[in-house]
Amino acid sequence: MKKLAEKASILIEALPYIRNFYGKTFVIKYGGAAQVEESLKSTFAQDIVLLNFIGIHTVVVHGGGPKISKTMEQMGKKPQFVQGQRVTDRETMDIVEMVLAGIINKEIVNLINQHGGKAVGLSGKDGGLVKAKKKVVKKLSPETQTEEIIDLGLVGDVEEIDPSILITLKENNFIPVIAPVGYDRNGNTLNINADFVASAIAGAIRAEKLILLTDVEGILDQKGKLISSIRVGAAEKLIEKGIIKGGMIPKVQACINALRKGCSKTYIIDGRIEHSLLLEIFTKEGIGTEIIP
Repeated sequence: MKKLAEKASILIEALPYIRNFYGKTFVIKYGGAAQVEESLKSTFAQDIVLLNFIGIHTVVVHGGGPKISKTMEQMGKKPQFVQGQRVTDRETMDIVEMVLAGIINKEIVNLINQHGGKAVGLSGKDGGLVKAKKKVVKKLSPETQTEEIIDLGLVGDVEEIDPSILITLKENNFIPVIAPVGYDRNGNTLNINADFVASAIAGAIRAEKLILLTDVEGILDQKGKLISSIRVGAAEKLIEKGIIKGGMIPKVQACINALRKGCSKTYIIDGRIEHSLLLEIFTKEGIGTEIIP
């Protein structure tokens, strides 16, 4: 009876959150270990299906960098990176689109549907969802001490989001699963950072939450302790001081961009924990870092 009572108390604890978030939309960036380990893949799909059954709409945006690199190597093409960005020529872009919009996207769609959901796979090209522009990267030349533009090829930044297709899917209770591939005004296909695609979509649809799944606890302070909640200004200062660094910088920037464009709250959470989404959304403590305006 004690175990049954504990289960009941967990449901009661979740009730206020279910009531507050009913009818709202969450954008979730899915990546890292949660996208690779079989047990985590299954619990992620279960979490997404549960959220939708209780009236919380979800939009899933996924990455797939390691799978792209592995596929490139299998096809005899060596991956190249500059400042953490994949150099993407036309042949590489074909592989990127095949892996992201084909293999990975359909795996996620199938997994959600196996658990009782109604997922639909999209790329940013579908319905004109993600209009992009070529990404400009600059590097200081040691010889001339002037900035040089580095050509990354078909790598883009989000320019505009047309959420029409997402609205239609939401009205019919479908779960969009989006590959971070967009198009430019000349019809070129561009490879885009998934964090920034998720951020732009969260802002465009004024999502209640943007949640980024990562392979770390969240944002850590100078002593390595988890920061459970932080405001935009304080987060920007941690970047300036070098406390937030490396791969965490674009994730924090993605959260800040989403907040400034209309998303209510953003979170960076540890996707290595089973049912991490439910633990963050339906408990008072949460498991990651909340970034708020």
